[in-house]
Amino acid sequence: QVQLVESGGGLVQAGGSLRLSCAASGRTFSSYAMGWFRLAPGKEREFVAGINWSGGGRYYADSVKGRCTISRDNAKNTVTLQMNSLKPEDTAAYYCAAKRARASYVYTGASEYDYWGQGTQVTVSS
Repeated sequence: QVQLVESGGGLVQAGGSLRLSCAASGRTFSSYAMGWFRLAPGKEREFVAGINWSGGGRYYADSVKGRCTISRDNAKNTVTLQMNSLKPEDTAAYYCAAKRARASYVYTGASEYDYWGQGTQVTVSS
């Protein structure tokens, strides 16, 4: 089992940047594929970015491609999401998720993930 704690959210002006971090408990972090999702009021939960267990596989939603970078440090049990050129439509609660899997595949479906953090709020003002 793994526990996830997100941090780094906040209020930023459009065009600004934020770096979200997710700290995972446990000694088997490298056995987990990781993902970031977001949930905005009145909208469905949306996949943002995912990374496989080694970091060699990454995938982004079209809505953030070119503006976001997901990375992980297995030695520090952390996964980060660097978000640049933020837009008001990026405003949402952002959640870190983990799936126990050692494969090259990057998981994009929320139902595929086993563990979730409590979320961190990102608000982008225009």
